Amino acid sequence: MRGKELRIVFMGTPDFAVASLKALVENGYNVAGVITAPDKPAGRGKKLTESAVKKYAVEKGLKVLQPEKLRDPVFLEELKLLKPELQVVVAFRMLPEVVWSMPRLGTFNLHGSLLPHYRGAAPLNWAVINGETKTGVTTFMLEHQIDTGKILYQSEIEIGDNETVGDIHDRLMFVGADLVLKTVDSIAKEKVRPVAQSELVVDEKIKTAPKIFKEDCKIDWTKDVQVVRNLIRGLSPYPSAWANLVHKENGRTVPCKIFFAQRVFAEETASPGSIDSDDETYMNVACGNGWLEITDLQLSGKKRMNTASFLRGFRNIFDYRFE
Repeated sequence: MRGKELRIVFMGTPDFAVASLKALVENGYNVAGVITAPDKPAGRGKKLTESAVKKYAVEKGLKVLQPEKLRDPVFLEELKLLKPELQVVVAFRMLPEVVWSMPRLGTFNLHGSLLPHYRGAAPLNWAVINGETKTGVTTFMLEHQIDTGKILYQSEIEIGDNETVGDIHDRLMFVGADLVLKTVDSIAKEKVRPVAQSELVVDEKIKTAPKIFKEDCKIDWTKDVQVVRNLIRGLSPYPSAWANLVHKENGRTVPCKIFFAQRVFAEETASPGSIDSDDETYMNVACGNGWLEITDLQLSGKKRMNTASFLRGFRNIFDYRFE
């Protein structure tokens, strides 16, 4: 059987998943239905907002289901009526067995890491934060424990020294879409040979990718300069690294998001968080063992800007330090 003959149900929500769904649709695969998150209120007006996957699916006239609960009997009956032979999951939520075991060929997931490393909710972020030089995507069959199923295929990419997690996300969307097509075709032709994740780890600890919280994003300027830089890159543009600008005299505190920084080599040293600037074009911040030049940042309630624009509007930067 050819992959294009299979009845496929696609499950996903954000932009990252749209590339894979689009690849299936535009290459003539039989997408019988799309499962995505319910519409959610967003913005100041709390207007109901559709997921990126729903917007694309509706545009292409695809059947869309948006269950609140995946064990809901009504949803399960609707899913059965789609008669899925294979389910493809990209950036969706954890599925109960009654859902992932439904198709005769099972359900596979596209994950944003080279499994078994970086299982969890934020694999791309943690790969950059930890200073990895490569990452990738993996397709694997769903089983009971999250992100532990047998691996089908992987695609690897290099992480550039100046790339942010946003850059990696945008590249991997399309690498992942190609891998989804390859996986569907191989499953249809019964050519795939799943490999247990335990076979890929030899005498090393598995790196994990837990959910990122606000406190994980706060910059500790006492740390190694490269560690701080990797944290900033690994959280840019979202959820973004942050620190407080604190006035040395009156303690006024100004929250600040930082999106990019370059290492600056200088002989002089200063206490972590100290600022060196010409008050016009550049702003360097001392770390535990070096300096970083902040190039893109955002004050609370303001737009993202480059350092020159920031300094034009923020007077007396020498009266402050980062904490």
